[in-house]
Amino acid sequence: MLPGGLLVLGVFIITTLEMGNDFQNALRRLVFAMEKSMNKRRLWNFTEEEISERVTLHICSSTKKIFCRTYDIHDPKSSAKPADWKYQNGLSTSWLSLECTVHINIHIPLSTTSVSYTLEKNTKNGLAHWAKQIENGVYLINGQVKDEDCDLLEGQKKSSRGNVQATSHSFDVKVLTQLLLNSDRRSTATVQICSGSVNLKGAVKCRAYIHSNKPKVKDAVQAMKRDILNTVADRCEMLFEDLLLNEIPGKKDSEKEFHILPHRVFVPIPGSTVMLCDYKFGDESAEEMRDHFIEMLDHMIQIEDLEIAEEINTACMSYSMNTEASLDNTDDEQPKQPIKATVILKIQQNIGI
Repeated sequence: MLPGGLLVLGVFIITTLEMGNDFQNALRRLVFAMEKSMNKRRLWNFTEEEISERVTLHICSSTKKIFCRTYDIHDPKSSAKPADWKYQNGLSTSWLSLECTVHINIHIPLSTTSVSYTLEKNTKNGLAHWAKQIENGVYLINGQVKDEDCDLLEGQKKSSRGNVQATSHSFDVKVLTQLLLNSDRRSTATVQICSGSVNLKGAVKCRAYIHSNKPKVKDAVQAMKRDILNTVADRCEMLFEDLLLNEIPGKKDSEKEFHILPHRVFVPIPGSTVMLCDYKFGDESAEEMRDHFIEMLDHMIQIEDLEIAEEINTACMSYSMNTEASLDNTDDEQPKQPIKATVILKIQQNIGI
């Protein structure tokens, strides 16, 4: 539900003062378990400059006093450190938004060895390769390539107080990905006999937020990269969960499958310029999405508050199997075409000549 630029900071608990110490060990375990769970799903890594501490808050239910502790997530044996918890005015409204539409066309070949893996595992492996393209892409902000250490708000109009009016700023981001070949090294290619392929294709809406306090271009690009990677991976994971829950008993794996990926829905956070998101399948109604947000946020949401970022059928996954090329074929008969002819045919289809 968190767009790019936003991370889970920690966990909190509201109890009486006397019960607070009883929960400290549980909160500590929960912080590390939470981080471990999220790391498994990420297609990106934290940078060395980023803060590695996560927070636990104990709020006294009677006095409303707050006890804050931090843990270093890179050190499971680290002990709690006391920390100050301070409030700032206007913090929730001082966010810049970045928006981007990414047209994905991810082709994941399934070799005769990987075809025995689950569709989910093969897709995750393929997304890991695609993630490198996103990481190495060129990012245009409002149509311009900017130096990464440049101030994101450079050249923006300032108010009479000398501050940029951040709440009205939204940046359009475009991503250019390409295969870069080093002229000093020879390029090599590997040809594999494949038994199938997974294809992800379509347009996905991406959105990231960055705080308006001296934002750098590199921070904005990093937030957008993470949202691109998160939203594609999350949609695939939700599709796999839906296929598992709605699996038809006795159905055999078909040679070709086609599935629509869920599309993105945004909802505003009360009192903030930031929006959270979730995903909607084609058979889900706006009323169902509204009720889901109400349950998650514990706040009344109207249907008109929902922002459906994409039209239905904008992104899809297709899966095909070429059974005669599979090593699992135990028939004594040879494939219909010789292996060499099959390879030539596949190459012709891939390169278009």
